[in-house]
Amino acid sequence: MIYETIKRIENEIQKNVTDANEKKELLNLIDNLKLELETIKENDHDNARSITKFTETGVFEGTREGRDEELFQHAIDGMKLSVRKFEVSHPGLINVINAIGNTLNNIGI
Repeated sequence: MIYETIKRIENEIQKNVTDANEKKELLNLIDNLKLELETIKENDHDNARSITKFTETGVFEGTREGRDEELFQHAIDGMKLSVRKFEVSHPGLINVINAIGNTLNNIGI
């Protein structure tokens, strides 16, 4: 389920991010996210799925035509909230999620 969602995120980036450098940076971050997800214990998968879903929603809301800023901000806020439990046990995952959020913000998504 998580990796299917990540695939959808990658597809959204491929379709909707037009700047080659920004696209490369985001796709590299998604690759890092996949690596970090491999380190999560089985009982943490529900929390990881929540992170992934909020990330997917953030990418969707940030790249769709007619972007709704309020929905986008809710998705980003949800992504931040969903990673709090991992701050101590999975610092690499937190760094990747924060980097994705910051990159989306910096490129205006």
